[in-house]
Amino acid sequence: QVQLVESGGGLVQAGGSLRLSCAASRSIRNINVMGWFRQAPGKQRELVALFTNAGSTNYADSGKGRFTASRDNAKNTVYLHMNSLQPEDTAVYYCNAKIFGAGVTDYWGHGSQVTVSS
Repeated sequence: QVQLVESGGGLVQAGGSLRLSCAASRSIRNINVMGWFRQAPGKQRELVALFTNAGSTNYADSGKGRFTASRDNAKNTVYLHMNSLQPEDTAVYYCNAKIFGAGVTDYWGHGSQVTVSS
């Protein structure tokens, strides 16, 4: 099991930047996959970035070149650096952990609101 707590959201003007943090309640070294998702009003939750403990990172097209996901194993924290934010990036951003066992168990944070004004 793992608890995830996001922070760092807020209101920013178009073109601005934000950094989201996700603190885990346990070591993230052995968590198979961690990542970020977002959900805009009236839309389904969608992938932003996923990275594995083997070192690979995958980004959704919407964030490529603007968003960077990273992890600090010593702090049990993952980050999402977002640059050149646009109003369409407005959403609740969720941290996700996937732990593999007999199957795959998903853990979610409570979400962090990001609002980009035009």
